[in-house]
Amino acid sequence: MQSRLIEPRRSANMLAVVLGISVLISFGCSSEEIVTESASENPAKPAGVAPDPAVKAAPRPGKTPKYFNLRDTIAKQREALRNVPGRTGILAEKKRYSLFDEELIIRDFFQDRRSGFFVDVGCAWPVMANNTAYLEKHLGWNGFAIDALEEYAEQWQRARPASKFFAYLVADKSSDDSVFYRSENVGLSSATRERADGVHFGGALNVEEISIPSISLNDLLDREGITKIDLLAMDIEGHELTALHGFDIERFRPDLVVTEGRRPDVAAYFAEHGYGAIKRYLAFDTVNVYYAPVEVAAE
Repeated sequence: MQSRLIEPRRSANMLAVVLGISVLISFGCSSEEIVTESASENPAKPAGVAPDPAVKAAPRPGKTPKYFNLRDTIAKQREALRNVPGRTGILAEKKRYSLFDEELIIRDFFQDRRSGFFVDVGCAWPVMANNTAYLEKHLGWNGFAIDALEEYAEQWQRARPASKFFAYLVADKSSDDSVFYRSENVGLSSATRERADGVHFGGALNVEEISIPSISLNDLLDREGITKIDLLAMDIEGHELTALHGFDIERFRPDLVVTEGRRPDVAAYFAEHGYGAIKRYLAFDTVNVYYAPVEVAAE
């Protein structure tokens, strides 16, 4: 794997803010949950492995970083979403793993169906801030976890043994040599440099340009003998439409597709293929959109 370091446009204050996003992911659960998960599923890792947010501890008294108030911002946003009218049944429960309430919405859609198959594109960490962890750990699902950064592989093998991890950039076509940008804040790593260096947040992070293999979902699923998907989840920092162009949605016909961002071009893609946004979930999640076949989405 070839790489070269790209010099960032430095802004110390904004750098701290962008790095605070990692803290937000780390504290997407209570400190009690962090201790429980890290003790049981995240033993010490060798150097060079991307840290799972679950293993990070709350800052010691008197050591709160300057950007830690972002935790409060996220907490307030999450609380506001929790108070949206209409939460009943599964939606009224407390999430366990996902950053916001993605896992509750997914569970509500499937009504805690057991033994499904998911494809988690841009999966990152296997436990905390993960949308499919509940399905595997509590409902007996399994699936494919795909991320461009191979350093997540060991964590997935240990914490999510029922699923299979693949280190690829998911794209519209397969290639042995594709460009990917690894951010020093690994959660922002992307196929687009501007996403990886934090420019959308007003900052500048160190970014390493790396050469990695890419694969289309069609090629991967055909190679592995998969003919049906229940859930397709995508969180790949603006690269979703490119990845979808390498996926035969009519053939695999997922029951539910979750994509990050509310982009008109992505919505148009789904409309062209007979999918629509599930409107009843929009109030409970301001980040992701949940698509289903139009006859289901309209219910």
